[in-house]
Amino acid sequence: MKELRCDVAVIGGGLGGCAAAWAALRLGQKVVMTEEFAWIGGQMTSQAVPPDEHPWIESFGCTASYRQLRNNIRDIYKRSYPLTHEARLNPRLNPGNGFVSAICHEPRVSLQALEEILRPYEAGGALTILRQVVPTAARVEGDKVLSVTAGDYEINADYFVDATELGDLLPLAGVEYVTGAESKAQTGEPHAADTAQPYNMQAISWCFVLDYHPELDRTIEKPARYEYFRDLIPPLKPDWGGPLLSWQATHPITLDPVVRTFDPVNPKPERGPMDLWTFRRIADRRNFIEGTYQSDIVLVNWPQIDYLDGNPIECTPEEKAACLEGSRQLSLSMLYWMQTVGGWKGLGLRGDITGTRDGLAMAPYIRESRRIKGLVTVLEQHVGLEARCAATGLSETEVRAERFVDSVGVGAYRIDLHPSTGGDNYIDVSSLPFQIPLGALIPQRVTNVLAGGKNLATTHITNGCYRLHPVEWNVGEAAGWLAGYCRQSGATPRQVWEKSRHLQDYQRLLTGHGVELEWPDLQPL
Repeated sequence: MKELRCDVAVIGGGLGGCAAAWAALRLGQKVVMTEEFAWIGGQMTSQAVPPDEHPWIESFGCTASYRQLRNNIRDIYKRSYPLTHEARLNPRLNPGNGFVSAICHEPRVSLQALEEILRPYEAGGALTILRQVVPTAARVEGDKVLSVTAGDYEINADYFVDATELGDLLPLAGVEYVTGAESKAQTGEPHAADTAQPYNMQAISWCFVLDYHPELDRTIEKPARYEYFRDLIPPLKPDWGGPLLSWQATHPITLDPVVRTFDPVNPKPERGPMDLWTFRRIADRRNFIEGTYQSDIVLVNWPQIDYLDGNPIECTPEEKAACLEGSRQLSLSMLYWMQTVGGWKGLGLRGDITGTRDGLAMAPYIRESRRIKGLVTVLEQHVGLEARCAATGLSETEVRAERFVDSVGVGAYRIDLHPSTGGDNYIDVSSLPFQIPLGALIPQRVTNVLAGGKNLATTHITNGCYRLHPVEWNVGEAAGWLAGYCRQSGATPRQVWEKSRHLQDYQRLLTGHGVELEWPDLQPL
């Protein structure tokens, strides 16, 4: 076993992990960051999901460092890709012109942008990145973690940030946490379950990337579980309305059955999220000099690949492996259905885009993690429009999200829960632009572990709006600044939260580095 000593250990190299590492490094901390997969960047790279962002993202509502990441992505396209003259001059270039984001792009580009940010720290010796390792053990003394074992390394640090996709450090370190759906009795949330359901979690999805060449037959071998998924009508309440493998799905908000369009030849972007070809398109060939791209390139992260038959956490290794393989089989079955029943045999996987041999993403897309029991828990009553109106007695035009005096950032997204493994259909309700409370990053007991991603103290319901790219980044960045601040000041994270002098100093540190702590006056989403 090799021993590594650092100031801050970031366990998990997704978006939150990269942000946490970068923040701590800027405070002069020595950092070790681990990552399960070959690519750092998590949902934006190895999971291949273009950013889900709010409508004000180009102007405000994210940290300066997240804005720099977005600018770097555009800069890579403008300096390295054969863009058309119009695209090159566009300050708000959207490479894919996808509906879901103002900067839909290929995952390798965001990987390059992240590596360009962190590489100087690696070269200088302040940062060590251990790729393709997972945490397997933690050495704990009382309420403090002394070290974490990952791969062949024992990592000793003063502070540990859990930025894994599933909150994998929490059980190893003995950090109290929750999973799945809380009950109404526990949280008082209008959309909470009647009884607690700790294994009822949002579906995972194994995304993949496609292009289309009409002159070719690129039909894959029939997946082993194709017949099962072809015949599956999702057992959800309210009803899904038909077979999973189809162009039909449930409308997330109304829960009515809707038929989505899919036509690589004549897409219908005016239909917004109802047009699957342009919904998450990551390369619009019209942005590039003619002949560069023979086809648009599209990321498939659609309702039809939400895997409902199991969870990858709180289970045995065998059950986890079966869950992940089931998710892969569903995605391949959807592709096979599109090529055969759907009639688009020219569709083909682009493993060169995802960095894999099989053409699927390198990692599954995770929507819901273990969540710490924090000093503050974000409830639907804090951020949900209807719940907030009921809690405050204010009208929809007057009401605003809970103002947290310990704010460490902001976010905005609808409370958007995908179909769940417990049989729930979508829960998708309006929310208010919100703040991220520091107390949600700090465990109630363990003194030197911080949440660095989707594992902050939200509920099953509020996870639906705190799980997206810019919020995960902000959470990780706030954790990185906090770990560095605590090492420099001698205060513990809890003392920073409790003592106004430390909290004010820490918040000044955040704002000085471009972290927005409050929203202007905005309408709900």
